[in-house]
Amino acid sequence: MNASLIFGGLVALMLTGMPISIALGLTVLVFLFTMTAVPIDTVALKLFTGIEKFEIMAIPFFILAGNFLTHGGVARRMINFATSMVGHWHGGLGLAGVIACALFAAVSGSSPATVVAIGAILLPAMVKQGFPPRFGAGVITTSGALGILIPPSIVMVMYAVATSGMTVTGPDGQVVSAASVGQLFMAGVIPGLMLATLLGATTWYRAWKNGYPRMPRASWAERWTSFRKAFWGLALIVIVIGGIYTGAFTPTEAAAMSAVYAFVIAVFVYKDLKLSDIPNVLLASANVSAMLLYIITNAVLFSFLMTHEGIPQALGDWMVSSGLSWWMFLIAVNIILLAAGNFMEPSSIVLIMAPILFPVAVKLGIDPVHFGIMIVVNMEVGMCHPPVGLNLYVASGITRMGITELTVAVMPWLMTMLGFLLLVTYVPEISLFLPRLLGMM
Repeated sequence: MNASLIFGGLVALMLTGMPISIALGLTVLVFLFTMTAVPIDTVALKLFTGIEKFEIMAIPFFILAGNFLTHGGVARRMINFATSMVGHWHGGLGLAGVIACALFAAVSGSSPATVVAIGAILLPAMVKQGFPPRFGAGVITTSGALGILIPPSIVMVMYAVATSGMTVTGPDGQVVSAASVGQLFMAGVIPGLMLATLLGATTWYRAWKNGYPRMPRASWAERWTSFRKAFWGLALIVIVIGGIYTGAFTPTEAAAMSAVYAFVIAVFVYKDLKLSDIPNVLLASANVSAMLLYIITNAVLFSFLMTHEGIPQALGDWMVSSGLSWWMFLIAVNIILLAAGNFMEPSSIVLIMAPILFPVAVKLGIDPVHFGIMIVVNMEVGMCHPPVGLNLYVASGITRMGITELTVAVMPWLMTMLGFLLLVTYVPEISLFLPRLLGMM
């Protein structure tokens, strides 16, 4: 009954058009004031301690790094490097777009930032070379979603924050703790590379089938020149992932390092960003960070209320006692998350649903790291389908295409992503192989 009232109130407020963060806060406060005896002092304390987590600091740093890279010419150099390598294949510029999105995703941590940085440069070039606008829009919109799967990923940090501190008893009686940011980053490498390959294969097949343009094969000298120019941006991938793996710094420290590094190469190495532009970049980063931190704060309150009312535990006990198997639960989770993606953005979905679904998943024997990667892939799909797919809106602004037309354009790649979601859901080793190999689990 309490769960119905809480979720009913939340949905009702969101249907009025109210921002998700305010809807979360109002739902919690109304329920706490009218239906519980929780001291308000406790609520205030929870608000403060809920965001007093070291991992949360990674979010504004990764956002800042992504903005420096977006404005600092890194994307253009990555596109030139990718084009020199695969431009002579069928649909060469499209394939270069997939590779460039994967490379930029490995330094930005944000999906919309990847779409903007790569799409703004590549889409006009594809149209000029003779590609149909729908083809280019489909490639960039879906490949941009790699920004939240290939580490570093802001959504992975959100999942780690939403479940941090939670310990649940597994089916064998052992205590299972939540996944760390480092584990999730390593777990995302293989799925990210696999999805990039599948999206590239879809791009190549459609270009080959329709006879889309190819570019002249670049010489090895041209490839070396493009690599040398892109080197400073590509080096950030090694610094972030290598630093976390070797233990040189934590994921949060890696985020700070990437922000400083991105500033240096954008301003002093590539010199595409002027010192006079820095205040605007800082302000834009602060705006996005403040929005996300406000959502996190209210989501922490929501999670506190759910835990106080015992809703996740009751849901887990009910599912286990009813004989629901792990694979049936995962189907249900995929359906719920894909449905939620129709009217909510990824950060809100993860912060609301992860604390509820995580205890149930652990009770059914599902690894927290595998479960986290599955949620992230769901968020990727959600960013590419209407009506609230963030990537669709970003791509619409670049291409001047309507959401309906873009929805048709992304469909072949979206079907590929759905197939990959099923693969990740039921083959846990795709996510768990690398963290286990590196001794992180």
